[in-house]
Amino acid sequence: MSDQHLEIRNLHVAPIADPEREILQGIDLVVGKGEVHAIMGPNGSGKTTLAYALMGHPAYVVTEGRVLWKGMDILGLSPDKRARLGMFLAFQYPTAIPGLSVASFLRTALNARRQGLEKNPDVDPTDPTRGGVAMGEFRRLMRAKMALLRMDEAFATRYVNEGFSGGEKKRLEMLQMAVLEPEIAILDETDSGLDIDALRIVAEGVNAMLNPELGVLLITHYQRLLNYIKPDRVHVLARGRIITSGGRDLALELEETGYAPVLRAAGFEADELDDALDAPLPQPAEAR
Repeated sequence: MSDQHLEIRNLHVAPIADPEREILQGIDLVVGKGEVHAIMGPNGSGKTTLAYALMGHPAYVVTEGRVLWKGMDILGLSPDKRARLGMFLAFQYPTAIPGLSVASFLRTALNARRQGLEKNPDVDPTDPTRGGVAMGEFRRLMRAKMALLRMDEAFATRYVNEGFSGGEKKRLEMLQMAVLEPEIAILDETDSGLDIDALRIVAEGVNAMLNPELGVLLITHYQRLLNYIKPDRVHVLARGRIITSGGRDLALELEETGYAPVLRAAGFEADELDDALDAPLPQPAEAR
């Protein structure tokens, strides 16, 4: 076990409302710091379930397996403790929080991140004199991160995701990632709902944050995102399992042929395949 790797071993996950129906049926994956791994797959294959299970979403139950990070199995930890250990999830559909400014939200999150895994009675993240981030330090940090992502500073005064466009919501997810500086980032369909210009801007933000201390698990339907963010490995998730892995050329192959050939190669019978999977991967309307 290494502090430099997130290790997923034989992970089985089901909806808590129907624990007999496993969506993930044995995921094995290792993501190291400094690596970008892309997860692709047809609708309903379990990609978002994997993202949520890794961060401890209460709608899912792990029925078997382990997830190892920083010397421990994190499956027994609450979502906030996983975040304090340096894990981060960018949502496909971020939620609006009226009345809460972006700046206040991020300062509270940063203070919680700095608190560490277990509460220290000598540290009060809300008190700058007892370990909390001072307002001046936070403003300097925000300015630096917003400059990195080429964002207008007025963005910080808006309420979280209220009235945001799809692109603005995803850029806020990237700003959260920049401020919190995770070591493992799970990006759940960051390209969902974005036009070409917004996709490029968000991808440039991700690329600006890539470094040897950050591992990225990038979940996407479309190869087009991988034109901007270059993965080290590409994995195909289908029928609850990773059925094949390869380099970036695998994503290009999927773009051209669809998922049916790799499903057949994995042993699925032709009559099990959804007819739609025989066609090349669909392109979003704005990309046509």
